[in-house]
Amino acid sequence: MRPLRRVRCRAAAALGAVVGAVLLTGCGNGGGLRSAGPTPVAVGPARLWPELPPASAAPYDYGEGETARIPGVEVPDGDVHRLDPVAVVRAGLRARPNRSSGTADLPADTVRKINACRSAPAACPVLRPYFRDLTGDGRDDLVLGIRLADHQLSVRVYMPEAGGLTRILSTSDAVISVELAGRDLIMRVPSAITGYEYRTAWSWDARQRAMLPTQDEIQRIPPSRSPYALPPAVRPTTTPTAAPTGPTATPSAGVSAERR
Repeated sequence: MRPLRRVRCRAAAALGAVVGAVLLTGCGNGGGLRSAGPTPVAVGPARLWPELPPASAAPYDYGEGETARIPGVEVPDGDVHRLDPVAVVRAGLRARPNRSSGTADLPADTVRKINACRSAPAACPVLRPYFRDLTGDGRDDLVLGIRLADHQLSVRVYMPEAGGLTRILSTSDAVISVELAGRDLIMRVPSAITGYEYRTAWSWDARQRAMLPTQDEIQRIPPSRSPYALPPAVRPTTTPTAAPTGPTATPSAGVSAERR
């Protein structure tokens, strides 16, 4: 940094006595640049055990990149706000995913409760829907949660596409919370390490045309916050009618629908 300052000062002096005097004032020690100390030497990555063959398949699959067209659900105007979440989930039970990972499957007991949502709404595992444009196409997408056993939650995202509905995310976990931040869906999951939790951000990938886990990390949490306090379930209001204009969703503050 110092040699650069000397060059600038000499150039200023060559412009003239008066102008040079003014510019030279700024080349003094007061308010000047100071060294932050020696820069650590950059060390490039070193590949370990290069003789090992590369893996040809993922060790496990938890639903990333899996999509499915939902049969029998029409969205001619692309407005997912008018859909009945229970009807969407029931129709999704008949969907054929583009590849089967098993994450879209629901336990038999949960399926029975879903089929009985009209007659037994208090036990309905389908939670209140939320809406957000997660794909960036200017239209809201539908975010649904399905309560499973042992505090497990199945999270699903549906995109209106070509007059119908496509499931672009299906994953299940024992979650602490699910959040919408911008165009990301963030899931916080308990960790086996006390004082830590996993945080996964799912984002739309235009090439895969699905929600992918773009960030997956373990984070330390404040001691005052219990990682196992799950929020109470909020179930949709259902009626005996099978009309497509089912439960009216009123998202809570901070996660409201954003029309663009």
